[in-house]
Amino acid sequence: MGLRPNLLTRRTAGVASTTLALLLSTAAVGVVPAASAFSAAPGGSCAEPADVHADARVKAGGAAKHEPNELNAAQVKEREADLAAALRERANRRADAVAPLASVTIPVVVHVVQENSTRAGGNIPDSMITNQISVLNQAYSGGTGGAATAFAFQLTKINRVTNPAWYPIIEGSSAERTMKSTLREGGKNTLNLYLGDVTPGLLGWATFPERRLNSMDGVVVLNESLPGGSEANYNQGDTATHEVGHWLNLYHTFQGGCSNSGDGVGDTPAEATPAYECPTGRDTCAAAGLDPITNFMDYSYDSCMYQFTPGQASRMLTAWNAYRAA
Repeated sequence: MGLRPNLLTRRTAGVASTTLALLLSTAAVGVVPAASAFSAAPGGSCAEPADVHADARVKAGGAAKHEPNELNAAQVKEREADLAAALRERANRRADAVAPLASVTIPVVVHVVQENSTRAGGNIPDSMITNQISVLNQAYSGGTGGAATAFAFQLTKINRVTNPAWYPIIEGSSAERTMKSTLREGGKNTLNLYLGDVTPGLLGWATFPERRLNSMDGVVVLNESLPGGSEANYNQGDTATHEVGHWLNLYHTFQGGCSNSGDGVGDTPAEATPAYECPTGRDTCAAAGLDPITNFMDYSYDSCMYQFTPGQASRMLTAWNAYRAA
C-alpha cells in the first residue's frame, strides 16, 4: 500500500467507502485491547467509576520513557461484557424503538491549555484547530483513502485556559482529573479535546466510552501534533484521528498480538507489535495479510497512516449507539 501525500492535499485520495447498510450491520464484539492502555488516577465520586481506562499513542522511541499499563484479562472481560450489556439495554428501552443512528455529527469543544500566552507556552493559533477538524472530517469520511464511517465533526467552541498547574498535561495525574472535571462540557455525545504539552514520550490519549458520563471522558492531544505543528513526523493531525478512534471504541491494530481475537475487527490483519515510522512489507504474524501499518490505529508516522476499515467503521457505530447516542 502506498504512502499518503502530505498534509491537507493528501486528503483528496480515493475513497474505498462503505454503505450505510454495512454501517448498520452488527459488528462483532471483540477483545478490548491491552497493549498501550492506561488507567487514570483512582478516585472520583460515586457518580463515576474509580478506574477509568484510557488508550494512548506513543511516538517512536517514546515507549521506553513512559511504558503504558496494560489492561488485564479481568478488565478485558469486564469491558466486553459491558458493551454487550449496553447494547441489550438500548434494545430493551422503549425510547430506543426508533432505528439506531446511521450518521452522526459530533460537537467538538476544544480546550487549549496554556502555561502562558506564548506559542512555547501552549498558545497555538485557531487556524491549527480548524485545520485539525478538517483532518478529522476527511479521515472519518473516507476522504483519505479508507472506509467511510458514520461520523462528522463540528467545532462548537474553542476554550483557552491559562493555568501553569495543569501544564504540561500529565496522564493519570490529579491535575489532569481536576482540569477535566473543571473544563469538560456537554453530554456523552460531545467530544472534549484537550490540547497542550503532554507526558513525555506520548502524543495523546483517550478514554473508552462508558454507559455513565465520566468527567474524565475525552481526548488529550499534544498541541504540536496538530496540522502545521512542530512535532516532526507527527504533525499532520493524525494523533487526534487515532485518539478519537479510541474514544469511539476502536483499539490498536496490534491488540492481542497474533491471537485470533486481536482488536475485535475481522478485516484488520493481525499484528504482533506496534509499527513505528514507515516500515514496508512488515508481516509479524502467520495469519493472512501484511501488518496494517497504514491504519489510523497503528503507531506509524502520520505520513504513513490513512485508513479505517469497514469493520472498524461498523464497530464505532455500534459502540456509538450503545454508549453515546442520546
